Amino acid sequence: MHSFGYRANALLTFAVTILAIMCALVSLSDNLNTPSPSAQIQVLNINWFQKQPHGNDEVSLTMNITADLQSLFTWNTKQVFVFVAAEYETAKNSLNQVSLWDAIIPAKEHANFWIQTANKYRFVDQGSGLRGKKFNLTLHWHVMPKTGKMFADKLVMSGYRLPEEYR
Repeated sequence: MHSFGYRANALLTFAVTILAIMCALVSLSDNLNTPSPSAQIQVLNINWFQKQPHGNDEVSLTMNITADLQSLFTWNTKQVFVFVAAEYETAKNSLNQVSLWDAIIPAKEHANFWIQTANKYRFVDQGSGLRGKKFNLTLHWHVMPKTGKMFADKLVMSGYRLPEEYR
């Protein structure tokens, strides 16, 4: 006959195996969700656009950010990290990204929001190439699940342009 230790070990191993299989199946079921987030970013004002003493361009924007990210939340979502980035091209780099604002959305109840804000982080370009530059504002998000892999996506909003002159 098997001792109590052997029986306890077999039961614990069986329970952990079932738990691992259930976590894998539940994590896979999250892939059936097809989120449809929406967002709009409006530039209300360019607060300042100046050349720094060491030659770099710096911009301060006031933005309205409206987003409905509720469809990103499922039973498996722990939180969503969201940020707005300005994306533009220069002669040196085909893609420049500058993070302007970010937030952590802890629950579905907070995922439908409207905020008016100045850029939280400095919008600085190395050099003086921002005058008259076209740029996109992109809302990026990273969904952090309770179990399974993290995924990210974005919405690109184009059609923005910086002024030709410093102010």
